[in-house]
Amino acid sequence: MTDPELYKNLGTLTKSKDQWEENIPFVASLLSSESTKIKAKTLWLLGEMGLKFPFPIKGTVPEIAAFCDSAEPLLRERAVNALGRIGRGCYSSIEPYWVGLFRFAHDEEASVRLAFIWASENIATNTPDPYKDYLPLFAELLHDCDDRVRMEAPEMFRVLGKRRPEFVEPYLDLLRHIAETDSNRVVRIHCLGAMKTTGQNE
Repeated sequence: MTDPELYKNLGTLTKSKDQWEENIPFVASLLSSESTKIKAKTLWLLGEMGLKFPFPIKGTVPEIAAFCDSAEPLLRERAVNALGRIGRGCYSSIEPYWVGLFRFAHDEEASVRLAFIWASENIATNTPDPYKDYLPLFAELLHDCDDRVRMEAPEMFRVLGKRRPEFVEPYLDLLRHIAETDSNRVVRIHCLGAMKTTGQNE
């Protein structure tokens, strides 16, 4: 198949969730494509497949994680996001790569930093405890130079606030300050939302 045909095939498969499990090997084989566009779409789809079928995809995780070292920001972004989705389904599947994800909090590309936050939210949804000692890093991201990153960073505190409010309580004063002073309305709203999950937003 040509690259346009492959891309269209991946788009069709994305909508056919009943065919996902049996097609994991085929989709994984496309990680060797020379097309960045195909690899990016493949990484995204493998992440979604991994959320639904975290155990069948476990053998593909090392190949996905290898793209975290890509010089292409889009592929780093998609690999990080895929590990987050798979980790939401089964933390043990991505645990060997979990600590390595934290370097992306300081990636030069805002889209990759954003993907790191999304991935962390996904993993923390079902496995919050490993994040206990990493909240200072997410507090740094509340002051990121990119608005998209700053809008998303409070959401990590919201996710953890629902599950482990004691993790978030030391950051309530910071969240309150940002909620009252930040120039970005969405950042302010998200900080308030994060505070509300702990039951101490007053």
